[in-house]
Amino acid sequence: MSMSESDLSNLQQAVAASLHEHWSMFLAEGILLVILGAAAIVIPPLATIAVSIFIGWIFLIGGVFGLIGTIRMRRAPGFVWSLVSAVVGIVAGLILLGWPIAGAVSLTLVLIGFFIVEGVASIMFGLDHKRELSGRWGWLVFNGVMDLVLAVLVLAGFPASAAWAIGLLVGIDMLIGGWALIAMALHARKAKAA
Repeated sequence: MSMSESDLSNLQQAVAASLHEHWSMFLAEGILLVILGAAAIVIPPLATIAVSIFIGWIFLIGGVFGLIGTIRMRRAPGFVWSLVSAVVGIVAGLILLGWPIAGAVSLTLVLIGFFIVEGVASIMFGLDHKRELSGRWGWLVFNGVMDLVLAVLVLAGFPASAAWAIGLLVGIDMLIGGWALIAMALHARKAKAA
């Protein structure tokens, strides 16, 4: 089922109208993200521990609900694997909640691995699709190189980097996301008025 140009135009108008109607909410969210992001950048160890605790709660809650569902469906195929998955989630959550600093070390290793894989994948994608992406393939390669540089920087400082890496990167992401929301909100406010 494909959209016609008029359907697409109607959808774009509806989104623009909704953005204009709720621009102040986006602005407030953007300002909050900028404040939280700046705080995380200024105090990255605190933000790192907060992220570790947050992920711990996610694992714990997901594991508990997984365990409840698994026990209710104990006759279903894959019961043992579902049970193992739920228990691992609960244990991981408890470890992250009980020892968030140790959890931050593990999360930093995962972050390093992510940057390495993401960097190599971005570089290879950019190089493989030079022709289709015309001038934009260089940005993908640049992004991949920057991911690898980040991985090396965090790895070079490991394990001390575990205290600041996650908090700093989350702070930068929140700051950029906040500014993007502020810009979108201000544009949405003006768009309908103009």
